[in-house]
Amino acid sequence: MTTVTDYGVTADGFVLKPVDVILSESFDRARAAFPGADLTSTSALRKILETAAAEDGELWKRLEDLYYGNFVSTATGTGLDLLGDDTGLERATLASTGTVGVTLDHGVEGRSYVLPQGAVLVTEEPVRAFGTVAPVVLDRHTPTADVGVVAFEPGPDGDVDAGTITGIDPTYRSIYLADFGPADFTVTNPAATTGGTEDEPDRAYRGRLLGIARNLWTVEAVAQAALGVGGVLDVVLSDPLGGVDVSQSYFDLFHFDQRAFSSERRVGQPYFFTVVVAHDFRWPWHTTGPVPGVFERVSAAVDTVRPIGIHANIVEADHIEVGVRATLVIAPGSDGVALLSSVRRRLATDIAALRLGGDVLYAQVVSAFVEQPGVLDVQGLHLRRAPAAFGRITFGDVPFQRVLAEGAVGENLVMGPTELATFVVDGDAFDVTVVTG
Repeated sequence: MTTVTDYGVTADGFVLKPVDVILSESFDRARAAFPGADLTSTSALRKILETAAAEDGELWKRLEDLYYGNFVSTATGTGLDLLGDDTGLERATLASTGTVGVTLDHGVEGRSYVLPQGAVLVTEEPVRAFGTVAPVVLDRHTPTADVGVVAFEPGPDGDVDAGTITGIDPTYRSIYLADFGPADFTVTNPAATTGGTEDEPDRAYRGRLLGIARNLWTVEAVAQAALGVGGVLDVVLSDPLGGVDVSQSYFDLFHFDQRAFSSERRVGQPYFFTVVVAHDFRWPWHTTGPVPGVFERVSAAVDTVRPIGIHANIVEADHIEVGVRATLVIAPGSDGVALLSSVRRRLATDIAALRLGGDVLYAQVVSAFVEQPGVLDVQGLHLRRAPAAFGRITFGDVPFQRVLAEGAVGENLVMGPTELATFVVDGDAFDVTVVTG
């Protein structure tokens, strides 16, 4: 075993001195100062040295924290905030959350009414906008339901009192609920919304700091500006003249101080590049009522880093709904409904972690099933996908997709570079039959 003799700041980082080493060194100094001193386990001197060694051990831990607090990859808490101050990127606040009660008024017998996910609910003046996190289906026999809401804008302004959320935004209703006829929804929040005063966790803040661009006009700077917009999940940039795609023949054949990205252009001639944006379903693409659209906000953010004469073409990514068809074999006595609910939540979490172009792996979906307690087997598992929207993006060929196209057993769902896989918890793409083994 190698004995460590160098503690503190070393070439390998900070090496913490253990308490037993501190205590051993204290014994050596005591013996040198007091020859023949009693250092047995019951002596008073030993008790004093042990107490002092414990205090010194805590001091060494504090020194270790201070050392690693100088680096973004290891800093935590206040130390990470200070590093963010140095780069000009502050820790973001979280969005307020809560629950509202939805009531159907003047519904027609035999008809169901759906309040979609992402429906815009508003307060009285000053207006605060919230989006629903799940669809609500009501009829004459089930006229009420509760649903979670999230504030569109993060920060403490989203923490509103009980009874403050008063209805559906009129602009949203005129666009998406115009066919309701005399029916309408009454909404209110029985309790206050909370969470707007909390800050994003260290993990999320550290990731943004590590990815911050240090130059004004680079691919990273544009991506950073777009990703800094609330509701944006991922972005992909395309320069048709090769400045972004290094495989293009134009790449590395220009002078940075004379040309934009890569290709020569005439003075005064506008230059366009494409920014594909994948966003949270709750945020509308274009401004709807009091909620600013992702398109407008990303455009404004990119404008702050683009040179004169170079313009961004902001394009919405293809959000591909994915699902599964399978037979789930469960142990006798297991709750099939609860197991399916757990699988849905697991799939929603796993697929939400994917980014643009990220494939849905067959093994990942199988794990979401078989790792649930009470599941014996999953058979005939086919991954499904909804069709892409064609003609929107020209980054390459997108194969024709039929509605809810199914892959073979064992086949992954391959996403195009401008496609983002999404999983709707209550979507009809999830078709699983439960049998008892």
